[in-house]
Amino acid sequence: MKLTRRDWIRLASSCGAAQLLVPRLVGQAANDQKSEALFVEVPASASGISWVHENAMSPSRYLPEALGPGCAFLDFDNDGWMDIFLVNSGPSDFWTPAKPILNALYKNNRDGTFTDVTEKAGVGGAYFGMGVAVGDYDNDGWPDIFVTSYGKCILYHNNHDGTFTDVTAKAGVATPGWTTSAVWFDYDNDGKLDLFVCSFVDYSGVKKLECGNNQIGRNYYCVPRVFKPTASFLYHNNGDGTFTEVSKGTAIEQALGKGLGVVATDVNNDGRTDLFVANDTVQNFLFVNRGPGANGRWNWEEIALQAGVGFSDAGRPRSGMGLDAADINGDGWQDLFVANVDHEMFSVYQNNKDETFRDVAQENGVARATQLLSGWGMKYFDYDNDGRVDLFLANGHPDDMIDSYSMHVKYREPLLLFHQGADGKLHDVSADSGPVFHRDFAARGLAVGDFDNDGAVDVLIGLNGGAPILLKNNAAQGNNWLGIKLEGYKANRDAIGAKLTWTAAGKTRSRLKNNGGSYLSSHDPREVLGIGSATKIEQLTIEWPKPSARVDKFTNLEVNRYVRIREGGESSELPGPKR
Repeated sequence: MKLTRRDWIRLASSCGAAQLLVPRLVGQAANDQKSEALFVEVPASASGISWVHENAMSPSRYLPEALGPGCAFLDFDNDGWMDIFLVNSGPSDFWTPAKPILNALYKNNRDGTFTDVTEKAGVGGAYFGMGVAVGDYDNDGWPDIFVTSYGKCILYHNNHDGTFTDVTAKAGVATPGWTTSAVWFDYDNDGKLDLFVCSFVDYSGVKKLECGNNQIGRNYYCVPRVFKPTASFLYHNNGDGTFTEVSKGTAIEQALGKGLGVVATDVNNDGRTDLFVANDTVQNFLFVNRGPGANGRWNWEEIALQAGVGFSDAGRPRSGMGLDAADINGDGWQDLFVANVDHEMFSVYQNNKDETFRDVAQENGVARATQLLSGWGMKYFDYDNDGRVDLFLANGHPDDMIDSYSMHVKYREPLLLFHQGADGKLHDVSADSGPVFHRDFAARGLAVGDFDNDGAVDVLIGLNGGAPILLKNNAAQGNNWLGIKLEGYKANRDAIGAKLTWTAAGKTRSRLKNNGGSYLSSHDPREVLGIGSATKIEQLTIEWPKPSARVDKFTNLEVNRYVRIREGGESSELPGPKR
């Protein structure tokens, strides 16, 4: 029997790379069984998404070429259906495109297809784009778009008519340099979304640093270790369409890093939103929100080292890229995840409830499955609506020539899917989850969202130098659910920081509405609550974030539908499946 590449990856993870050539058959029973695909790729011919990422790859191998693109699910026209935004490269100080290079905004036609409306919407971009963060920063009920880049960032304000206006200069968020992931969140609980922007390395200068030739005599992408770190940015929302940079003099400015991913969450359950940042080749950052300081500045404390999430267990910095936060074990505390480059292991950080974490990747099988992979976009979400949090990983090596001089690591890598079992552990089910998991990709950004409104959360993946992958979720068939779009009033309109607690068939679960996570990407803002075989939700409680702090309760809710719930208890049905 011929071993597949996935078999070799499993061999290496179980036996160690040094023993990779020992012949052993792995996963024979799984490979002999045929099962229905859990996620099915929707081809461009069916979706109408013809856009392709241009990575501007050149013989000089300038590093920004290797990092994009990000992607997003958003409902830009408020019709109740998720649209798609895709970030492209563009002009820079090292590249002048021969023809216009544009981002893409695709409108959902509500029939499984999409229409390109980029030109009409006015969101084509102007710089070498990286990531996207979607949020309603002015609380008008319409999502706005923030695009990071190597160059300058762009803030697009939603005009409510299918078009956007570039308000970057007026808002004061241009943020020059090299920015990557960004996240909207309300750090001071004033009801307005603030903005955190990850800054990568100092890549300034007329002549870009060349790292010499690799083993096959060609320039290669430099490891970020050779570049100087930079400080990320925090912008306070002034409530008048403008922002003020408020990171100066704080731990955020003092912590020089190489940020690639960020998630806004509450790690200590104090009601204030914290920030977890993945850094490449330097320690990760965990900025804990300590509230207003005596000197007029907001008090942020960087505690990654003492929290146990800054370095590997051996005390070494790793190549942090994608990350996320969720309450994995249902104890009411947010756990963390970080994806790294090959041979560094990915980390599943379990919250110890005292501002420290323990890496449980080994006991969950995640460390073993990812030993030879490099992780970028990823997300914790309940893909089969059984009520337990699962994990999706998109991978790809940053060096496009690694195949030529490595026996064990490849440039294009497989996707991974982990299902949380009744034992509370994450189990690698990729081999049995469909044909797309037996292919390899140069994956980067990953966003999750329900594009067909059937209650099963789908996946969008951005490929470096390729067409995006849209995956329809078939895994949730047979399980019941309730989809909720939260709308704050005194709280921020997107309800970032809200806590949902629901009971079905006597089982109570809870979820904190985080924001950000993954890599360079933004997600469907609706929450899908999976309840398995239960036929109704007996009780739903929503604790709105400050300045509201209101608690709304609902009982005996019908399922398998989307509803809008406004702060104060008003609810209405949204577009969804025919029942």
